[in-house]
Amino acid sequence: MPLYRDEGVVLRTAKLGEADRIVTLLTRSHGKIRAVAKGVRRVKSRFGGRLEPFMRVDVLIATGRTLDVVSQAESISAYAAQICADYGAYGIANVMVETADKLVSAEGERAVAQYRLLVGGLNALARHAHPAAAIGESYMLRALALAGWTPRLHSCVVCGRHVAVSPVAGESGDDGGAGEGRMSGPMFFSPSAGGLMCSTDRTPDAKRIDPDEVVQLSAAVDGDWGVLDGAPPDARVLRFVEDWGEYYLERPIRSLRLLD
Repeated sequence: MPLYRDEGVVLRTAKLGEADRIVTLLTRSHGKIRAVAKGVRRVKSRFGGRLEPFMRVDVLIATGRTLDVVSQAESISAYAAQICADYGAYGIANVMVETADKLVSAEGERAVAQYRLLVGGLNALARHAHPAAAIGESYMLRALALAGWTPRLHSCVVCGRHVAVSPVAGESGDDGGAGEGRMSGPMFFSPSAGGLMCSTDRTPDAKRIDPDEVVQLSAAVDGDWGVLDGAPPDARVLRFVEDWGEYYLERPIRSLRLLD
């Protein structure tokens, strides 16, 4: 059987037979692949714990008729131990790999940017580089942005009037006034519309959003850790991110229930 080598992150596993597993990986060069790890569930498996979710591995894979077969697996970064020791990080990591799995739907198509973003997010979680919730919020919005779904957060999606928000939570505008071409009054957020809406143009599904929440979402999309570290996202901001993700993925993100 032809062989190929790649590096990848284990997204999920499923039992197969008495001792095997089907392993789903997001790889750097081959996109998402599924392969059988034979004997991985045995106590003395040659794979050890290297093919568990969140692990970054170098794999040698044999091409099969229906499913490929993992021939070798070596650890590159063992994120799982540090992540699983912290329940908050564990919940966020599950959301991240599930999001990656849903976004990269077709097997065998290169998704280098998505792979790099996932590796960076898991690495940050394992190192506790930032608050876990902020890492998850930023990962989801940036992953969706890579797929073409970036929320419009600086102006109304209908009329185009701008909203100027300061990096300091709760401050808006240069002078707090409603100048020409600037949104005045309350702001609203609608995933179906594509982002912010003014009070005049808002749709029935749009939810009220405060200026500091707009700052949080903008920082998450941009990866601005100066803002995110200073004010980790609250429950309302996380709900906006969840609504955005589930609307464009067109299905629930089941791992989010771990965070409720």
